[in-house]
Amino acid sequence: MGQMLIFGLGYAASHLAARLRARGWDVVGTTQDGREGSLAFGDEGAVLAALRSATHLLSSVPPVAGADPVLGRYGDALALAPATWVGYLSSTGVYGDAGGAWVDESAPVRGRRADRNVADAAWQALRGDVSVFRLPGIYGPGRSILDRISKGRAHRIALPDQVFSRVHVDDIAGGVIASFRGPPGVYNLADDEPCHQNRLVEWGCAMLAAPLPPLQTLDEAGLSSAARAFYAENRRVANGKAKRLLSWTPRFPTYREGLAACR
Repeated sequence: MGQMLIFGLGYAASHLAARLRARGWDVVGTTQDGREGSLAFGDEGAVLAALRSATHLLSSVPPVAGADPVLGRYGDALALAPATWVGYLSSTGVYGDAGGAWVDESAPVRGRRADRNVADAAWQALRGDVSVFRLPGIYGPGRSILDRISKGRAHRIALPDQVFSRVHVDDIAGGVIASFRGPPGVYNLADDEPCHQNRLVEWGCAMLAAPLPPLQTLDEAGLSSAARAFYAENRRVANGKAKRLLSWTPRFPTYREGLAACR
C-alpha cells in the first residue's frame, strides 16, 4: 500500500483520504491548525519529513491572496520529493465563460481568476509526473442541493440558457485513484450531463416533496457576490480524456444518481 500526503484536508480531499485508508493506505494531511490526526501546515519539520516518506502527494489548497501557498512554502521540496505521483485539485473555472459550449483539456485557460490560472500552470510545470484535476461544482453527502432546499436556501434563477457541469465527491476520489496507474497530465473530472441549476432544484424538490422556490432574476434572489459569480460563466465540461486514458467511469453519471446517493 502507498503513503499519501495531502495538503489541505477539505471536503473532497478528506473523502479521498477515507477511501485510501479503507484500502490500507497510510494517509496524512495538513490543516491550518494541525487538528487531531493532521499536520499543521506551518510545521515545516513535520511536513518535510512526511514529504520525504510519501509515495503520493496531493494538494487541494486553492490560491490565497493571489498566490499558491503550498508551492510558495514547499515548492522546492515538492519538486525534489521521491514520490512517484503528484496531484493537484484545480478548477474548471480556468476555462472561463464558453457561452455554453463544450470545453475539454485543450481549451484555452482564460478564467477570470488569474491566481487560479497561474496555480494550475505552476503545478503542471513543477515536475514531469503531475496530474492536474480540473473540477466543476462539487457535491455529495452534506453538501448538495438537497441540503440547500432543506434549509430554504435554494434558488431558481431566470437564465434559461445557463448550463453547468458538476461532479460527485466520490467520483473525484475515483478519478484520482484511477490516475495512479495512468499517464500524468490535465484531466477534467465531471459528470456526463451538464444542465441548468434549476433542473437540480426541481429534481431535489420532487425528491423531498418540497415546494419549488419562485423563479427570480439574479437581483431578486439577492445572491452574494460569490453566488452571482457562479452564474457569470456558462460551459459544458467534457470528461472523455479521463475516461480514455485513466479508464475512469463516473459512478454517478448524472445528478439523478448522485442526489439519490446523498439522501
